[in-house]
Amino acid sequence: MTSTNEGRRANAVKAPVVAGGHTRIRPFNTRDTYPEQNLDNDLCQAVVAGDTVYVRGQIGQDLDTSESVGIGDAEAQAEQAMANIKMLLEEAGSRMEHLVKLTIYLIDPRYREAVYRTVGRWTNGVHPISTGLVVSALARPEWLCEIDAVAVIPGEERA
Repeated sequence: MTSTNEGRRANAVKAPVVAGGHTRIRPFNTRDTYPEQNLDNDLCQAVVAGDTVYVRGQIGQDLDTSESVGIGDAEAQAEQAMANIKMLLEEAGSRMEHLVKLTIYLIDPRYREAVYRTVGRWTNGVHPISTGLVVSALARPEWLCEIDAVAVIPGEERA
């Protein structure tokens, strides 16, 4: 686990990158965000491709510091994941009401009710489609749920 200062240095918000004609929001390299693992992958938190925004799976982690939040609390982790999704959509030029799909990963089906209640607060009135999966583990043992998202940028809101 990185210290707060190391996390801040590793995840300083970087300007979007355009690659392959698509805008990459919050680019990073896995060697910086997962220093305990032997990785070297250039990734980003969201991609804008045409009028579609694809948001990387979000977990109970502060995107600015890489610090895990809500350890042991699936509801708190879902809250952080949804706050991250909102922030990333806004950085990409979209908003929560433009969500079209969520995929929710749980490491234990007993977390479903708390996580889905939290997601429901964030998506009240939006009606996105959703797929829920129970998986054996996520990238770090303290992570209990992960949520990825797809949204659109309506034509009148595109720059």
